[in-house]
Amino acid sequence: MLVLLILHLVAALLAPLFVRWWGPRACYPLALAPAAAFGWALAQTPTVRDGRAVVETYPWVGQLGLEFAFRLGTLNWLMTLLVGGVGTLVLVYCARYFSPGSLGLARFATVLVAFAGAMLCVVLADDLLLLYVGWELTTIFSYLLIGHSTERRSSRWAAAQALMVTTLGGLAMLIGFILLGEHAGTYRWSEIAAGSLPAGGYLITAVVLILIGALSKSAVLPFSSWLPVAMAAPTPVSAYLHAAAMVKAGVYLVGLLAPALATVGPWRPVVLGAGLATMIVGGWAALRQTDLKLLLAYGTVSQLGLLVVLTGAGTPDAALAGIAMLLAHALFKATLFLVVGIIDHGAGTRDLRELSGLRHGATPLVAVALLAAASMAGIPPLIGFVAKEAVFAAFLDRPVILAGLVAGTVLTVAYSARFLWGAFADRPGVPPARLDRIAAPLLLPPALLAVAGLVAGPLAGGLDGVLRPYAELFGVVHAHLVLWPGPTPALGLSALVLVAGGALFALRGPLTPLLARLRAPVGGNPGYEWVVGRFDRFAVEVTGATQRGSLPQYLGTILVVLVLLPGGAMLAARPWGEQIALWDTPLQLVVATVLAVAAVLAVGSRSRMTAMLLVGVTGYGTAMLFVLYGAPDLALTQFLVETATIAVFVLVLRRLPARFSARPLRRSRWLRRAVGAAVGLVTAGLALVAASARNAPTISAAFPDLAVAEGYGRNVVNVTLVDIRAWDTMGEMAVLVVTATGVASLVFQRSRTGPRPRRQQRGARPQRPGRPVWLRGGARLEERRRSIVLEVMTRLIFHTVVLFSLYLLFSGHNAPGGGFSGGLVAGLALVVRYLAGGRYELAEAAPIGAGTVLGAGLAVSVGTGVVSLLAGGSVLQSARVDLYLPGVGDFYLVTSIFFDIGVYLVVVGLMLDILRSLGAEVDRHIEAAGGATSRLAVERGEGA
Repeated sequence: MLVLLILHLVAALLAPLFVRWWGPRACYPLALAPAAAFGWALAQTPTVRDGRAVVETYPWVGQLGLEFAFRLGTLNWLMTLLVGGVGTLVLVYCARYFSPGSLGLARFATVLVAFAGAMLCVVLADDLLLLYVGWELTTIFSYLLIGHSTERRSSRWAAAQALMVTTLGGLAMLIGFILLGEHAGTYRWSEIAAGSLPAGGYLITAVVLILIGALSKSAVLPFSSWLPVAMAAPTPVSAYLHAAAMVKAGVYLVGLLAPALATVGPWRPVVLGAGLATMIVGGWAALRQTDLKLLLAYGTVSQLGLLVVLTGAGTPDAALAGIAMLLAHALFKATLFLVVGIIDHGAGTRDLRELSGLRHGATPLVAVALLAAASMAGIPPLIGFVAKEAVFAAFLDRPVILAGLVAGTVLTVAYSARFLWGAFADRPGVPPARLDRIAAPLLLPPALLAVAGLVAGPLAGGLDGVLRPYAELFGVVHAHLVLWPGPTPALGLSALVLVAGGALFALRGPLTPLLARLRAPVGGNPGYEWVVGRFDRFAVEVTGATQRGSLPQYLGTILVVLVLLPGGAMLAARPWGEQIALWDTPLQLVVATVLAVAAVLAVGSRSRMTAMLLVGVTGYGTAMLFVLYGAPDLALTQFLVETATIAVFVLVLRRLPARFSARPLRRSRWLRRAVGAAVGLVTAGLALVAASARNAPTISAAFPDLAVAEGYGRNVVNVTLVDIRAWDTMGEMAVLVVTATGVASLVFQRSRTGPRPRRQQRGARPQRPGRPVWLRGGARLEERRRSIVLEVMTRLIFHTVVLFSLYLLFSGHNAPGGGFSGGLVAGLALVVRYLAGGRYELAEAAPIGAGTVLGAGLAVSVGTGVVSLLAGGSVLQSARVDLYLPGVGDFYLVTSIFFDIGVYLVVVGLMLDILRSLGAEVDRHIEAAGGATSRLAVERGEGA
């Protein structure tokens, strides 16, 4: 089964190439993909007839227990035949339906084949999550197919409506699947159905959500509006998606789940009520249509309601009737849509008021349409009659439902006759229409489908043997599929329906005013437009009320919601039970008090520099708490991060006013302090609740042993970063590289990978004779900006600091440190060089581009993972290499050190990028702005 899906994928990828070579005739080789699915399913008929299933399973995401699980039972077998068989004929039809110059034909062929593969995934999947993947793929592909004519607004609108309705239903269905799978302990539907589902509110909720997805996909009320609008799609799309495939997905899902869920409380009321209402409303609407395609569309809505009733009723006889009607409907409705395509293609119109006399000169087409419409009306000896007899027989003991089915079937007979009359009858006063010679490839697909419906009727006994195993899932089956049931109540009802339907059609003239008046107060499409319009208006109002360009307002809204909702729920539930120890030693209380006071003062500070320093105090206070709690590695990292952050703040504050604006006012400042305090308390409470709510052993409990046994290091924090959770670190490194690139791109107005400022530049301040040069870049600074003490200290400590960063890098596997801490120390060394000598000194200290360093770090880390994979291990797996060095003795090297070197380089590159962008480049901007101001002053006579 997986091979069939891969075949469809390959065919879809090759479709543009085939269309370029052969034009519309490329549909012939593309039809081989669904034909292979049809042939494979046909070969499985003996297995299905015996009540056995074909099962295939392939691993997917082992850690999550996901797998490609496929299962072919009776219902899956029938749907595979329909998806493959009708798909093959539709592609053959497309080869002559489209002209060689048709726009977007390559895209159309690609998407249609891909849709066939996605639909095949839906009907073969045994895993509910895999079924959902195929389900959403059909939604996306149907959106592209319905909106094929992108230049027409009606096509775009129809595609968007179908996408919106079915996607929302699909999301609801996904939640239902998750509820069902989590409570059952598996997502394999065959295992869920074989076991006993625990009752409860979750099961009712899951059933309702799944039914929302199924009913929306099959256009059952109240989700019917999208299907008639979707007739904006090309006719082959309507014949496939809206007769045999996509809209059947919801019916298929109802039929798949009914054996296990039909007895759950809301199932039958929802399915029977919505199905009967849809059948009657859709049939009545079909009688009012003048467009042949819309007539069939509303007829499809009506028939889908009938199919939902049959497959969801949950009784053996109804299930047998439902699966028979599923087959019959696909055969006659696909045929009729293809017939309409031929009429529209040849006569140039589908409006029955403009068609007259088409029966003359188109006898084969009339015969095909007559067979299909007769099957839809339930006239013997066609398969539609056999299925209709089974429907009536299944509900003889349920008179209310039977009455609804009879009423809906009367409407079906009437609009079947209306279709034939509208397409082929002679109309006085209407110019006769003529069809050109119909090409055999255009007529052959609907003819084959019509003949299949004719042949299937006399072969009903054989079909009964093949389809019965599905009905037996519900219990003992008493009914049989037969062409001639004898004088039975069901046969009498069939005769009554034919007479009543014929009379309703014959009285179409006198009933026209009634048909015009008897309609829903609000149509489906206007109702959808009203709902979408209200949502759009609501979005505009909310946006206007909330998006006012105030960052404090946005942040305050988020924080207030955090306090009210999670905080309120926490206070109401009081989930903590143990006594809380606020501190272990009084020194922790002292540090926490300093930290809290600094945070409160920072909120009320009017000076940006003061606020930055107070925020820094909170960071250093947090690091001191790490020290007091015995986490030196975290404390070291926190100290370094806070120091680097302060340096960045200083660089940024140069371009901002020294003080904040007059706002916030005194009253609002106290309000902000209150919000901040509340957020702090709620966050601390949530952290406490999360820690105390653990009901399973933490995975980190095994980290110390794993660090030694597999990471070959005693520093658990560092080994976790470079070995146990190296993938997380890899992702964070990628984020750092992207962030650094993005920040620099906002500041640089020229390439940042070009040559750095040269040592001798035009206009550089000459070096004074006899003046010692401690830093080469210092001589280029103005005298008022130089500090000889800072220059001397920088020259003395720079290399020591760099060596210390390397020590942290190489010792971090067994002691506090590591690549991140070492990189921060090296970056701070560069900060000191920049502060002492400016941008020219930074260029002397690091003559290589920041982007090069960032890329090299990421390449080293990724290369480490690739090498470990090539060596036969898993990606980023560490290995220990024992070495001997004379004078040193035995020692070992862990390969994760190379990954840590990559981290080191990325952090150094990040710091260098910050200094080059927020430091050196901003310096250049300031100098350029200052020079421009001086020149302007001179020109105005205001200079020296």
